[in-house]
Amino acid sequence: MEILKKIGRVIVRNAIYIYCKIVYKLQIIGKENVPKEDAVLFCGNHRTYLDPPLIVVTAGRHMRFMAKEELAKNKFLAFLGVVFEAIYVKRDSKDITAMKEALKTLKNGGCIGLFPEGTRNGLEKNHGKLKNGAAYLALKTGAKIVPIGIQGDSKPFHKSIIVYGKPLDLSKYKDLKKIDEQVEDEVSELLKNEIVRLSTEDINKLKN
Repeated sequence: MEILKKIGRVIVRNAIYIYCKIVYKLQIIGKENVPKEDAVLFCGNHRTYLDPPLIVVTAGRHMRFMAKEELAKNKFLAFLGVVFEAIYVKRDSKDITAMKEALKTLKNGGCIGLFPEGTRNGLEKNHGKLKNGAAYLALKTGAKIVPIGIQGDSKPFHKSIIVYGKPLDLSKYKDLKKIDEQVEDEVSELLKNEIVRLSTEDINKLKN
């Protein structure tokens, strides 16, 4: 069964990748920044429903995306959720079950994808702050955080660009005995600054 799942993921991933390449003129920058092993949190800016597939098909690592449970009502998105083992989250509540599943995945060396804005264009709605979920997961498990910037207007036959930044340097927090809100806020701020930079800076600068 697991082999069939992996084959299914490869087929679906390749199909979506080709579709995005043709329809959204997909361009990838910084792929070399993605660690080839160990636990990774992929965290990007969130603008449209195109964002999760862009990350899933370009990262080069199998990841479980954390997504709001309402998406499972859409048959196609529900299908993708099964194929890529999505972790559904109850929004506007502290979903302990989803967090436990994410922690388990990371502790086993897996990858998690999420949007720390919490919702589309969340920085605008949350007074310029990120949710602390990604920071908590990284600090709790030692997983690397790879910041992602997605540029482009996501319209068909217009260019969409996904930029992978270098993993955040969280070495100063490695030996912390207690993770409090202040530390989470610091890590979230580091992450926010990188996501904003990668999603707004001139592409030619990001290539260098």
